[in-house]
Amino acid sequence: MTSRWSALLSPEDPVLLLVDPQPGLALVVESQSRGALENNLLALAKTAVAFSLPVVLTTSASSKYSGLALPALRAALGDVPHIERTGINAWEDPGVVGAIHATGRKTVVIAGLLTEACVAFTTLSAIAAEFDVRVVVDACGASSIIAQETSIKLMMQAGMIPRTWLQFLLELQRDWTRTSTYAAAASIVDAHAGAYGIGLAYAKAMLH
Repeated sequence: MTSRWSALLSPEDPVLLLVDPQPGLALVVESQSRGALENNLLALAKTAVAFSLPVVLTTSASSKYSGLALPALRAALGDVPHIERTGINAWEDPGVVGAIHATGRKTVVIAGLLTEACVAFTTLSAIAAEFDVRVVVDACGASSIIAQETSIKLMMQAGMIPRTWLQFLLELQRDWTRTSTYAAAASIVDAHAGAYGIGLAYAKAMLH
């Protein structure tokens, strides 16, 4: 029997929830380099666009401390509006929950800042609301490595299924002969996936 943990997603399944990917919060991140975090968030956002996923973008304290969502992220997402909140848990905001329900999708892919607070609390509440939740762990940032690791363990114990951004992209693409998304997916890999991008570029050149 196929379990929820082993079920692979198709583009028709998930909605992407980006929780507070803001520069002020990124200053707190010590779980990975801020450059790597921005790269991974941007790659994830581009993946959502490439596969036509609905995106819900939330921000908090954007005019007081955190700033608007990262400029490169906003450019990649185009006209996706942001939902400003005051609470730490995005799932306690009616606007966010309403936007998720409006997509009609029961799988929520979550990434953002900070892992130990906004991401973890939102994930736990979404699971409690009987949503299938995947967290893109390398597109999340915490105040320390131990905070990141502890938060991931906490969410997984509650039923969260982890992913990396590249794993998520490959899960949606699944077959490089799917021409409708090949060019966009390959472009994201080339720009953001380091050695994997080099390998894909080489394979493309060899196969013409």
